[in-house]
Amino acid sequence: MEDELGECRNEDVQARLEEIASLERTIDEQLSVELDVLAALANETRYTLARALVAAREELCVCELQPLVAVSESGLSHALSELAASGLVESRKDGRWKKYRATNRAVAIVTVLEGTVAVEPASNGDSQ
Repeated sequence: MEDELGECRNEDVQARLEEIASLERTIDEQLSVELDVLAALANETRYTLARALVAAREELCVCELQPLVAVSESGLSHALSELAASGLVESRKDGRWKKYRATNRAVAIVTVLEGTVAVEPASNGDSQ
């Protein structure tokens, strides 16, 4: 190990350690936000809502979302609030209606997830 370190100058090593420390701070700051997003999607109701809003590509009213999930109105409201808090949906009031739409973050995540869980055709045992 002495031979490997002998080629490094102390200034180079120190600069690299500072770069790594800066990267670690950035990762720590983002980690909490990223875990909140993943936690928001780790529930069938919330994931279903996020997927529906992404697929719709437009705002949907709460009354349009209700039939998609088997939860009470308060359960739906709570799920949408959690999705909004994690930055996956945005909402706005339109008279007496509340409308929701997927954010770019939700579109990106759902698109990636849908691409990675595609069912592959069953192999018939032939090897080519």
